[in-house]
Amino acid sequence: MTGIHQTGLPKLLACAHALADTSAQAILPYFRQQIAVDNKASGQDFDPVTAADQAAERSISDYLRKNHPAHGMVGEEFGTHQADAHLKWVIDPIDGTRAFIMGSPLWGTLIGLLAAEKPVLGIMNQPFTGERFWSDGAASFMTTPHISNAQRIITRPCTTLSAATLVTTHPDTFTTGDEQERFARVKSQARMTRYGGDCYGYCLLAAGFVDVIIETGLKPYDVVALIPIVETAGGRMTTWQGGSAANGGQIVATGDPKLHDVVLQLLAD
Repeated sequence: MTGIHQTGLPKLLACAHALADTSAQAILPYFRQQIAVDNKASGQDFDPVTAADQAAERSISDYLRKNHPAHGMVGEEFGTHQADAHLKWVIDPIDGTRAFIMGSPLWGTLIGLLAAEKPVLGIMNQPFTGERFWSDGAASFMTTPHISNAQRIITRPCTTLSAATLVTTHPDTFTTGDEQERFARVKSQARMTRYGGDCYGYCLLAAGFVDVIIETGLKPYDVVALIPIVETAGGRMTTWQGGSAANGGQIVATGDPKLHDVVLQLLAD
């Protein structure tokens, strides 16, 4: 598997779970507290960051440097360490910072692993609700406070948009008229459209509750962890052009691969 011997995957997955645990400890003291919010963007844009984002990424970086010094890391807040490493962790300490600062639990920590630049496993951890979704490279699983043993998750069949639930984080992310028009093509045929969720929506898709997610302007740290979760649950995740989603950009995910082709046609020029 992409330069990783099968026997090495359990140790790498154990590392991913340890990163989820250590980042959760760093984040939780800040959630639903009155904390400062800085803006990383310029002008009228708003790209929030908090001490929780930074503390979580530092905790992950410290763990990797201590326990796996040969591994690389790409983090949203502090950039890249050992960019040429064969094994590289791609981290979004809080995906959904806007939800985080308003007290909504629709956020999570994304921990993905690239081997030779290809996503091989991933975790989405929601420490406040106690939910964790992950892929071991072969299948996808979840645990909750009520389900302590890992439960396998799979996407649901849905071959037509007329039966589909469509999700995007926010319609304002489609910043050009062209993107808005393409999204509207799909929305006009979907059974139901809901907004919000960030990484949480992809996990609901993997668990069989959502059928289509369409987004744009994503970064690698927004998607690398989610690609294995979606695809080993039975779904498909690509760019709007049908290419690899690993570098972010315009992203579409579907639970049913047959529906994916339908959506790609509507998103095409």
